[in-house]
Amino acid sequence: MTVLVTGAAGFIGSHMTRALLDRGRTVLGVDNLNSYYDPALKRARLARLEGVPGFRFQALELGDTGAVAALFRAHPEIEQVLHLAAQAGVRYSLTHPFSYVESNVTGHLAVLEGAKALPRLSHLVYASSSSVYGANEKQPFSEADRVDTPVSVYAATKRAGELLSETYARLFGIPQTGLRFFTVYGPWGRPDMAYWGFTEKILSGQPIELFNGGDMRRDFTYIDDVVGAVLAALDRPPGAEAPPHRVYNIGNERPEPLRRFLEVLERHCGRPARIVEKPMQPGEVKETFADIAAARRDLGFEPATTIDEGLGRFVAWFREWRGL
Repeated sequence: MTVLVTGAAGFIGSHMTRALLDRGRTVLGVDNLNSYYDPALKRARLARLEGVPGFRFQALELGDTGAVAALFRAHPEIEQVLHLAAQAGVRYSLTHPFSYVESNVTGHLAVLEGAKALPRLSHLVYASSSSVYGANEKQPFSEADRVDTPVSVYAATKRAGELLSETYARLFGIPQTGLRFFTVYGPWGRPDMAYWGFTEKILSGQPIELFNGGDMRRDFTYIDDVVGAVLAALDRPPGAEAPPHRVYNIGNERPEPLRRFLEVLERHCGRPARIVEKPMQPGEVKETFADIAAARRDLGFEPATTIDEGLGRFVAWFREWRGL
């Protein structure tokens, strides 16, 4: 079976590519290797996949709709699409909104158009985000909740992707599953995320900016748990329901106070953090909390990694990566 993985040089994408290759799948990976964060990290992730039987890589910008269409025409053997590529980051979307529309809306639409023409397609699984819940105050967040109050351009574009997928499922019968990821973390992660930035600054003695007095909670989800959930989703395309489109929360179902999160990092780093208090930032939400009952029921999803275990593994990887 051939699987197309978009965002193959990304954090989740590189882990998923390796998991699929370990299953004996043929993986065609694409990524634009942009400079939102250091492309050297993306190339290092790809280097771990080079030479693995069944892996091919192509640099591709999903906003280039002609190039995306050509890719799909050249590979009619694709049976599954794992669409993980996106322009990430809440705060960056406040200053670079057009890059989000190009990647997360135009790019998503280009993938749907390509998938529509695949003769052997059995399932398209795509990455959404907990950010779609926006200003919702009800906890935990459920897939049945309304999601029409985004508080960032990033959130709005991820919701737009969900709506486009719903439309293509209705119009063309493309079987799809959307996964709303909740703060994924772990080795080979993203430098723009708090766990990376905090670790880097604690180990180097630099001050940490702590927003809203640390009065925030996040549903941190470890990468290995996420990989298991995505594999389960790929294995279970929608059945006879119409339209064939489902959306699931993928979280840890255990929101952690930011202060405790920082204390765990300090313990694993072996030194205290220097803290600078900052107000709440535009586009941020105070708390995320995933209701994963649907994913547990339909996908057998049961996150097993605590924040203490997961951050310990991340810090150990980070020290090795940086030679500390």
